[in-house]
Amino acid sequence: MTRAWQARFTHPSQMVVLGFGVAVACGTALLALPVATASGHSAGWQAALFTATSAVCVTGLAVVDTATHWSVFGQVVIAGLIQVGGLGIMTLATLFTVLVSGRIGLRAKIFAQAETKTFSLADVRRVVRKVVVFSLACEAAAAAVLTARFLLGYGEPPGRALYLGVFHAISAFNNAGFALWPDNLIRFVTDPWICGTIAAAVIVGGLGYPVLFELITLRRRPGRWSMLTRVTVVVTVALLVCGTLVFLATEWRNPRTLGPLDGPGKLLAAFFTAVMPRTAGFNSLDLAQMHPSSWLATDVLMFVGGGSAGTAGGIKVTTFGLLAFVVWAELRGEPQVNVGNRRVPEHAQRQAISLTLISVTLIAASTYALLVLTPHGLDEVLFEVVSAFGTVGLSTGITAQTGTAGQLLLVLLMFVGRTGPLTLGSALALKQRTRRYELPEERVIVG
Repeated sequence: MTRAWQARFTHPSQMVVLGFGVAVACGTALLALPVATASGHSAGWQAALFTATSAVCVTGLAVVDTATHWSVFGQVVIAGLIQVGGLGIMTLATLFTVLVSGRIGLRAKIFAQAETKTFSLADVRRVVRKVVVFSLACEAAAAAVLTARFLLGYGEPPGRALYLGVFHAISAFNNAGFALWPDNLIRFVTDPWICGTIAAAVIVGGLGYPVLFELITLRRRPGRWSMLTRVTVVVTVALLVCGTLVFLATEWRNPRTLGPLDGPGKLLAAFFTAVMPRTAGFNSLDLAQMHPSSWLATDVLMFVGGGSAGTAGGIKVTTFGLLAFVVWAELRGEPQVNVGNRRVPEHAQRQAISLTLISVTLIAASTYALLVLTPHGLDEVLFEVVSAFGTVGLSTGITAQTGTAGQLLLVLLMFVGRTGPLTLGSALALKQRTRRYELPEERVIVG
């Protein structure tokens, strides 16, 4: 790497964005090969680019059917891209550096810190190892359960059962949502082994590595949990419970979704539907047949997403929870924002507000553009846009009907949603600006 190139890319955020961009480009090239499709003909750059971006950004949106359009080679490429996108380009690069040289440089530590969201440079090497080992262990456990179920419960041959188990374990833990059946997981709507295992993998992968490690380390001492862990756990549980209740209430009598199921089946399907917007694109119900009110609830869940430094997207539950505390402090007239016995720094509050405002603006602008470009209604378009930005992958079935311009817009949304609006913005800035003076204060009327 030349000095001129290093001068252009010295900020960690720039390297994260560059790394994801290179992964998308490599994935596009591989999926464009004739061997990647079941027909033996090239899928074309548009389908290859969309699928590669969706896989690297662990989204799950698709313009072609994953089960029938892609060959085994293509599906393996997709699984590999999901794994790379889930673990993170910089995390993998750091791991390889440690394995090859036995040591890690300061720049590599900074890059890995930007990807893994660790708080100390000295912890990066240890955390990267834990991330990889823990991820592979969780995927192996999920794959074992799924393989056994496909083998014993559905009579799949051993090789096919193992293939299905591994693919869906990778897709679930990394919150991708790619499935190898044309109806996704609708055929398994009442199967607790399939839906329960995939939902558990999605939740664990979406909590975020710092929270997971702290929960394991301090599992018997919740009183010592950090603010990050407390907010993540509380908001996650609240969203899962509220989401399940909302879907039960709105879809209970819908003959095209929960209506035909018995009580336990309805509860399982509603819970599974509440988990997936965290952000995995699996679905055990036909989303196109759900009530618009359920679409709106899903929009909210997809926008919030999962935990920080995990495989989920959205603005993150920590951002959502922090904003709730900011509002509560403002309503009470308190000068500081406190969570439990800790004070939230002002820069964290500004980041949460900035991230949310940028996200809302981007979603609104993209929704308007897609409404202009396609004949679909507001409910469907908003659902598609939020799903792409939140790297969810759920769809009402209009993804392939958005046209070239619409699909390129969704590709951009998926990429921005994975790298993060603030990360992408800081990657475009060569350096931070500091003001060495303060202007006179003047109050502004709000509201």
